[in-house]
Amino acid sequence: MRQNPERRAALLDAAIEVLAREGSRGLTFRAVDEAAGVPKGTASNYFANRDDLLTQAGARVYERLQPDNATVTMALEGPRDRARLTALMRDLVERISAFPSGHLALLELRLEATRRPRLREILTRQIRDDLEANVDFHVKTGLPGDATTVVLLYLALNWLILDRLTLPEVISEDRIPALVETLVERLVPTD
Repeated sequence: MRQNPERRAALLDAAIEVLAREGSRGLTFRAVDEAAGVPKGTASNYFANRDDLLTQAGARVYERLQPDNATVTMALEGPRDRARLTALMRDLVERISAFPSGHLALLELRLEATRRPRLREILTRQIRDDLEANVDFHVKTGLPGDATTVVLLYLALNWLILDRLTLPEVISEDRIPALVETLVERLVPTD
């Protein structure tokens, strides 16, 4: 297997775009090579098989969705109140929505995981670890609410993002900030 990290990242980014555009059935080494603009056969030099490509693409989505240092710093500065949590949740919705192919690729991977036990195992671990890290961060930083609050926000915001990316006419774009604010207001105890 080839080890050029930049080329591997470019191939994984191309795989994400193919997953989002064509679904998991359209994800082939040839389609990834074409999307990445590399010679035929390049992807097969970097990934042992299709399962390897699928799982590494999922990991790459999570890598790209990680908040930047400014977002983490914002969470740690100033008061730890509902207003701060609302700002963080709005940022989360915007950050994930700004990478629509990543979120759509993850949805495709989740569907594919229903047919591939190894992929299910890997995605379950990745998503569970991510959720647990979010709960841990929330509790350690002293933001209002508890672990259940974080899980409820995770569930509700994931569906809001799904609608925004797949059926944007269901909820108008201008309503989203107020919905996020109301969600936090109703789930989080008063300051």
